[in-house]
Amino acid sequence: MRATLRWAQADFRAHRGEALFVVLASAGIIASLLLAGALFSYAANPWQRIFNQSQGAHIWLHTRAGADMDALSGVDGIAGLSGPFRTTATTVESRGARAGVTLRAAAVAPPETGRPLVTAGSWLAPPDGGARAGTVVLESSVARALWAEPGDTVRVTGPDGAPHALEVRGVAEAAEPGYRPGAGPGIGWVLSGTLDEIAHGATGQSVGLRLEDPDDTDFMVQRAVTVLGADRVAQVTKWQQARAEAGGDDRLLGQMFAVFGLGALLAAALAAAGAIGARVRGQLRDIAVLKAVGFTPGQVTRGFLVQHLAFALLGVTVGTAAIALLGARIPGRIGEAAAVWRDLPGHTGLMIGVPCGAVLLIAAATGLSAWRAGRVPPVPVARAALPSATPMTALGRRALGMRVPPALVLGWRAAFPRRGRTLAAVARLALPMVLITVALVAWSTLDQFRSRPASMGLPTALTVRAEQPAGPSDPELEKTLATIPDIAAVHPGAEMAALVPGQTGTITLRGLGTARHPYPSAVVEGRAVGGPDEAVAGQGLLDLLGVHVGDWVRMTVEGRPQILHLVGRTIEPESGGRVITTTIDALRERDPRLRPGFHALVLREGADPRAVSGTLAVAAGGTLEIRETPNPADRLEPARGVIAALIAVLALIGLIELLTLIGTGVRDRARDLLALKAIGLTPRQIGSMIVTAAGLTALVSAVGGTTVGALFGSWLVDTQGASSGIGAGIAQLPPWPVLLTVIVVAVLGAVAAAALPAARAARRRPADSLSETL
Repeated sequence: MRATLRWAQADFRAHRGEALFVVLASAGIIASLLLAGALFSYAANPWQRIFNQSQGAHIWLHTRAGADMDALSGVDGIAGLSGPFRTTATTVESRGARAGVTLRAAAVAPPETGRPLVTAGSWLAPPDGGARAGTVVLESSVARALWAEPGDTVRVTGPDGAPHALEVRGVAEAAEPGYRPGAGPGIGWVLSGTLDEIAHGATGQSVGLRLEDPDDTDFMVQRAVTVLGADRVAQVTKWQQARAEAGGDDRLLGQMFAVFGLGALLAAALAAAGAIGARVRGQLRDIAVLKAVGFTPGQVTRGFLVQHLAFALLGVTVGTAAIALLGARIPGRIGEAAAVWRDLPGHTGLMIGVPCGAVLLIAAATGLSAWRAGRVPPVPVARAALPSATPMTALGRRALGMRVPPALVLGWRAAFPRRGRTLAAVARLALPMVLITVALVAWSTLDQFRSRPASMGLPTALTVRAEQPAGPSDPELEKTLATIPDIAAVHPGAEMAALVPGQTGTITLRGLGTARHPYPSAVVEGRAVGGPDEAVAGQGLLDLLGVHVGDWVRMTVEGRPQILHLVGRTIEPESGGRVITTTIDALRERDPRLRPGFHALVLREGADPRAVSGTLAVAAGGTLEIRETPNPADRLEPARGVIAALIAVLALIGLIELLTLIGTGVRDRARDLLALKAIGLTPRQIGSMIVTAAGLTALVSAVGGTTVGALFGSWLVDTQGASSGIGAGIAQLPPWPVLLTVIVVAVLGAVAAAALPAARAARRRPADSLSETL
């Protein structure tokens, strides 16, 4: 063992450059994997991220006026209080949209516990330090529902029915249940003077409790209610409720990024194995000498294993320490994710598990390479006696005879010397390209929801409901809608809950459009509704009932049976796909007195929904409730920045693999370069040959990787869509110019990375390479 360690130390001194590259490659791979883990956690846990950043409250108590909130400060188990805040219930309107909002009286400085995170605009900061009423900060879900942005003016109706105009000063995120139409109200923050003008004494109170132990939530709710008095507490909101509302988005993002994480780990493991294997192949002569002087195969194997494990441990330590200490200082979304990651669940496990897993993978790769090193014969000349590559093919000789540049012909021969080694090198380099293409497919699918919502099950941009009894009648409403030039089509609709067979659950039965003017559903299987008692359904409903397109479905609506024939499957983003859609005429056969509950509006191409909403609100005199159709892309918006950062991480892994392949190729072809110089090739031709070989390898890997990535990405996105209930058929391939750009960038990157090794190889003299022929 002592001789093995002394040889490992001497080998390190003799090959410090190669050792440094292995250490830096291992550190870069570990850093890339940890950053990928930070990005995954950042995107897949949006609620937890907001909760940690805002020092969120585990419990929110909403009480009537007069409750003694100060008594809560002495309760054991409460780490901090947010508030109490005086509150009042209001209705906020903007651009025809309307939402119930609970306004809270806040100070100029945000609270330390339960602090709203301002994402746009600014907090309630009056100019010149004076008190100023008339501004509001809206929670992000309310702002989306109202199409409100900083600088807009919203109309606020207080308990007394008097309207007030408030300027939106900012938009903030809070770790509380968000606004959902028909459910609980949203949240807005105003100064105390503004609240007094709106409420006129009709106020309640809200206080947030941050607990020392979140597991004691139920017990602490009981204690807090007992302290305040059950008759004083109107509502209790727990942190589990807010997290559960965002749980579906977390699961979808988590599943998608888990695939990326496994792929990135595999790519990193292959890159590390390639770097170590290349170093072992580069020391075959030294291994043969060791065998000649008496080293046993076991000693050689142990020497390489100990040496490279030490390099791996050093690289892993450097990479982990760099992310732990400097990760938060990286600019952009990556640095933000690394900073927040420390407080997210699973941080400790990933910080320990990823380096340990990487070390185990590197150990396995090193063990295989070391075992091969132990089998090297102790005859140095045997290496020179074997051919270094396959003979020149007839096509290559014909190309040289046709005066094709020698650099191109020899570069092709150097890029693809042997079938087994060529396939392995191309596969290792193609794997990061596969994952990058999959990420681009996910990005393109999100863009499709924005650019072509009709093909993704969102043909209507707005929904209007007439306020009864003061609202217009159906003919009057349709006449008003016909006066708006940007409205292309109007589809009356009704929506109700229906019991599934067996009375074990409910689904959404929706009547949209008429037999003469059917609703333009996005049908991806079967056909659209075209006759009586026909319907289309989402994937979630098909899975729930265990039926297929072509089956008849029986359900119960308000105690009456409804039987429909499923003629198609649609992309259905709402209600987890558990929606069955027919015409409103079919519903009227069961209930002739049925009136449309809403009208879905299809806008002309290029029309702005916000502008149409404002115009329609003015035309209807404020008697309509106008809502924007929810878009799943809004919930998945954080994934965009993560996908972009993920592409950068995968590109780094691919660069490490590329540098390994280039260095290995130059070293393995040192004897060929000597022969080529001897027969008259110039240094420029030799450098061009090396650059061409790198470019051709990258080209084949990029073309193969993008092709496989496009197919795998489409399958993955459609599978995720089917599992979420939206349905398969939503995957969108990136535009061809984007894929061609990826391929061109990969080839240009390979050419640039090969330029320096090619220049150094071209400048080497024959005498410098003479010893490498042994």
